[in-house]
Amino acid sequence: MLSCKWPIFSCKNTWVTFGPDGPTVGAVTKPKLTYFDAPTSRGEECRLAFVVAGVDFEDNRVVSSAWASLKPNTPFGALPTLEIEGKPALSQSNAILGYIGRKYELLPRDEWEATRLQSLMEAAEELRHAIARTFGIKDAAELKRLRTELVEGPIRSWGAQMERQIAGPFAAGEQISVADIKLYIVLGWLKKGVLDHVPADVLDHLPKLQALFDKVKQHPRVVDWYARSR
Repeated sequence: MLSCKWPIFSCKNTWVTFGPDGPTVGAVTKPKLTYFDAPTSRGEECRLAFVVAGVDFEDNRVVSSAWASLKPNTPFGALPTLEIEGKPALSQSNAILGYIGRKYELLPRDEWEATRLQSLMEAAEELRHAIARTFGIKDAAELKRLRTELVEGPIRSWGAQMERQIAGPFAAGEQISVADIKLYIVLGWLKKGVLDHVPADVLDHLPKLQALFDKVKQHPRVVDWYARSR
């Protein structure tokens, strides 16, 4: 017999609503995460947050041909978005990661430390925006010049500043957080060598960042996720 306060009781994967005709029992729907069908960037870090938390979620992957019709229905015309039953859609990757982190213990309980980790996620977005400003440049010489300046300026300074923020082995110490997952995805992007004139090893000289990257990569749930995704 379930005992609970009126009007709603929730426990694990069930909910109970008490009405005039007695209790109604149903299943809690899974969180629905929507992003493009690619294992990259802001969507993948949100997927990995659910994966590391051990939370079953709906991995809604959008093909490029469907994006034009979906875009007007998103909060800010961008992905990822997160939906849960009875709530408006949530947008912006850091907001989604913050929600997952607080709800599923992937952020510290100490509010100051949790906020500090969220500042690392904001800094990761600033680096992404700095790099994105060099996208779409047609002139090869101009692209090389700007990317070289990017490497010697924003990327290297970002790496040095971030290195000082890492307690080790993760950003806050022994426990993995959503900030570590985001940093793992950003560092992995650089390591792929897909940005012309940005060396794949541009931040490899920073031991704490490299140790953080390796620890996330070796996390059993991350290893299992990519083994199943192949």
